[in-house]
Amino acid sequence: MAAAVALAALSGCVETRQVADLQFAPPSGNYKLLVLRPDVTVGSLTTGGMVQPRADWTDQARTYISEALRAQQATRGGNLTIIEHRNALPGIAEQELADVERLNFAVDQSIVDAEYLGNSLPTKRRHGLEWTLGQDAVELGQKTGYDYALFMHAEDEVASGGRVALGVLGLAGCFVGFCAPNVGGQQQLDYASLVDLRTGKVVWFNVVVAGSQVPGIKFGDLRTREGAAQMVERLLGRMKPGRSVREQQRQARPAG
Repeated sequence: MAAAVALAALSGCVETRQVADLQFAPPSGNYKLLVLRPDVTVGSLTTGGMVQPRADWTDQARTYISEALRAQQATRGGNLTIIEHRNALPGIAEQELADVERLNFAVDQSIVDAEYLGNSLPTKRRHGLEWTLGQDAVELGQKTGYDYALFMHAEDEVASGGRVALGVLGLAGCFVGFCAPNVGGQQQLDYASLVDLRTGKVVWFNVVVAGSQVPGIKFGDLRTREGAAQMVERLLGRMKPGRSVREQQRQARPAG
């Protein structure tokens, strides 16, 4: 039994769940996609369970995430632009872009609350995404000529040596018949929202949560090219159409 508990503690999980506008079809062809500067935080998980942000790790992760985005989108035929600084978008004032980013952040938090934490209204169930950035997003699209805007958020924790040692010590106790309380492992939270700049609507949203029970077991370390590419693929690699589009596709298939 002790060995089974130890093996279970070593296991981790990766969960992902997409939601989309009922009529959403993944972009294809010669579309223009604007990616706002990815919101990234990478920190050190201390022995006591606190997360201390690391600017050097964060900058490294953001660079690799942007590289992975460019590589992935290059295979889809779209025209991709990643904005690293708010003054880098011609014809758009920094404050205007900042306002759109802040509005999107608030909307994304509402989507997480309603769609993933179970706080949706009964009248909204099975209606797909019904969120919008409104006229601000439409004006951004009109001024820049982009069809879509993609917003990304990523949080990653890297266990310190003390945190790893504490977790290993607790796990070792399982082999002698006494399991210490689990100190908890590392977590990675990523989400992305796709906004149609012709309507202002959030048409697609995805959340990826990766975690382990024991500190030191990692899933896609964002400080590495491989880890960043893995995260981008999990988050954006398999965009599903909205429910109405999927139903139309099923009906269009020849009877087999």
